[in-house]
Amino acid sequence: MTAPLRITVHGRPAPQGSKRHVGRGILIESSKGLQPWRQAVTTAAHNTRQRHEHPGYPTGPLTVAITYLLPKPTSLPKHKPVLPWRRPDLDKYIRATFDALTDAGIWHDDAQVTALHARKIYAQPGQPIGARITVQAADVDELAEAIARHPANGQ
Repeated sequence: MTAPLRITVHGRPAPQGSKRHVGRGILIESSKGLQPWRQAVTTAAHNTRQRHEHPGYPTGPLTVAITYLLPKPTSLPKHKPVLPWRRPDLDKYIRATFDALTDAGIWHDDAQVTALHARKIYAQPGQPIGARITVQAADVDELAEAIARHPANGQ
């Protein structure tokens, strides 16, 4: 089994998904930060893969965990924990990140992801913004146990 791949991305996470019409049937991404974010993810993934001589995941089911570290607005309390529950949506951050991981050759297609744990939190003072990503081959036995324990199965 291939070892998990742990990727640290520095930079401001950007969402992907909303497009705007600029005329003549041309649509462009609404997020100005999307291209720099996708480039940061692609570069970090490519460099991590090379540094660890990791083959990537050309086939098979995958499990992914992502923590997005966002800049904390100055208007929020300094000493009280607060979660970023406003826009942009978590799924739009994931969409941008998954497309960049595909471009980097981490996997053949993001359809391979069968389990995902994602969250967005504010970076602590002095902590860089960005994302921590772990990709690994899915453990089919663990998945079968989780399915068996699921409340929909009457247990």
